[in-house]
Amino acid sequence: MASPSREHLQDMARGVGLRQVRLVSGTIMFAYLVSHFLNHALGNISMEALSVGVYYHTEFWQFLPVAIIFYSACLVHTALGIWALYQRREFRWRAIEPLQLALGLSIPMLIVAHIVGARLGQALYGHQKLYPQELYLFFIASPMRLWTMLTVLVIAWVHGCIGLYFWLRLRPFFHRAAPFLLAAAVLIPTLAMLGIYQAGRTTISDYQDADWRREELSVQKLGTAAQGNMLDAVTSGLTIGYLGLLGLVLLARGARALLERRGGMIALSYGNGRTVRVPKGLSVLEASLRHNVPHASVCGGRARCSTCRIRVIGDHVALPEPSPREAFVLHRVGSDDPSIRLACQLRPTGDLTFFQLFLPHTMSANATADNPARIGQERYLVSLFVDMRGSTQLAEKRLPFDTVFIVNRFLGAVSQAVLEAGGRPNQFIGDGMLALFGLTVSREEACRQALRAAALIAVNIDELNQFLSHDLHEPIRFGIGIHGGEVIVGDIGYRDHMVFTALGDAVNVAARLQDMTKALACEAVISDEVRTTAGLAEDALPAQEVAIRGRNEPMTVRTVESTRVLAALLDERRAVAA
Repeated sequence: MASPSREHLQDMARGVGLRQVRLVSGTIMFAYLVSHFLNHALGNISMEALSVGVYYHTEFWQFLPVAIIFYSACLVHTALGIWALYQRREFRWRAIEPLQLALGLSIPMLIVAHIVGARLGQALYGHQKLYPQELYLFFIASPMRLWTMLTVLVIAWVHGCIGLYFWLRLRPFFHRAAPFLLAAAVLIPTLAMLGIYQAGRTTISDYQDADWRREELSVQKLGTAAQGNMLDAVTSGLTIGYLGLLGLVLLARGARALLERRGGMIALSYGNGRTVRVPKGLSVLEASLRHNVPHASVCGGRARCSTCRIRVIGDHVALPEPSPREAFVLHRVGSDDPSIRLACQLRPTGDLTFFQLFLPHTMSANATADNPARIGQERYLVSLFVDMRGSTQLAEKRLPFDTVFIVNRFLGAVSQAVLEAGGRPNQFIGDGMLALFGLTVSREEACRQALRAAALIAVNIDELNQFLSHDLHEPIRFGIGIHGGEVIVGDIGYRDHMVFTALGDAVNVAARLQDMTKALACEAVISDEVRTTAGLAEDALPAQEVAIRGRNEPMTVRTVESTRVLAALLDERRAVAA
């Protein structure tokens, strides 16, 4: 048991890259931002509510382990933003991406005065700057700082929302959750700024009270003039240092461009007669963008999908080794062929000839992602292949109209079962059909739906056989193959001939399992992956090791002599779970 667990952990570790670290650190910072905004929103109630809220806010975020994690996330996220400015060679993915980077890089410069005044002042001089002191500064002592603070709040919120959008837009639940997320994205900052405004009005009124001024504006809470000058000097130094660091990064980008050109140019041939020359160091996808060559890339070059995959023609031994992240993505989609690489990660050092594996018409890096399931999306689906047995003999003994009628009734019975189980009939291939499960549900539910559909198919075909008993010499029989795994779904085809379907190893395996039902003399062959995920018992169905064409290792499958038993197994599992 320890070995699979270790392999799973190693597989997860291979999938961790700078983008994943940036995502985690950004999520931590966004959680702080939400907490801070909700605290500001309490100003719409009263100053007392603000005081109570900030007590719990600071208790949590200044708790030592949480504070270490938070400040580490801030430093790491800022450093990765600066690294992204240096590393990125092309900014023509989408306008929103350079906007996100520019907003993120501006935040430290705008927020440094607040951090130094509130946190460093407390650490060095014991200042106790809370809402009364900050609101006095913003609304009375230095009103211009209020606009700076409101600006940085909006910038930080927009930057975080863009990051969350890029992360969540390819998730299955995003389409359903988008209206609620949009409402939260608008309401939270609006209520926060209204809360600041209402609290500011209260502070202006309280300022007229001498006792309030004596208590809230004391030297202990605000500090002396000398201390304020020192903090201002620290703020200026940090701001100048940060701007200088950004300037050095821009100079480094220019120096790198010169060195790359002096290091020589390489030729990239696309396998269709198109060849471009680019400096060494560019990724294949960046080269495509630089020369306006359409190239599929749903995730925008983040190594979160595999739609930019290319197949290298010729010798691939001299290519740079795949990074752990690239190897992880390729392994996930079953591309263990060393000639297949991710265009967004491969940075060739010599001339290269290749061709793209996916059409750029429907999955370009500049395409809209309003409906990622249509332009291309990687996700877990369960594929069910069903095929009608003996259709060739059926056609030989009947008129064409009769054959079409019977095949259509067969496909209608199968489709009805798939729809009733919660799946989606996808492709009709002669007298066979591909059905997909899991487009809107979890992988566990998708596996159970596919098994339930197989049981319903048997019931519907029995009814069809009874209906056609006077026309059939022998009843209609069928074979079913079921397998689940990560696939790519999207519109595939050319121009007006586009169909929504799934591509990937899992679909191919399901088709081959369906073919095996003939040799194994059963109605269905399901992968052990589906059986396990659906929650069926280990001994529920007989197991068998089979060789799958295109796979190096044998695969454990479960044979089902009569798919009617699947309904009873699912009912038994539901009863045990209850």
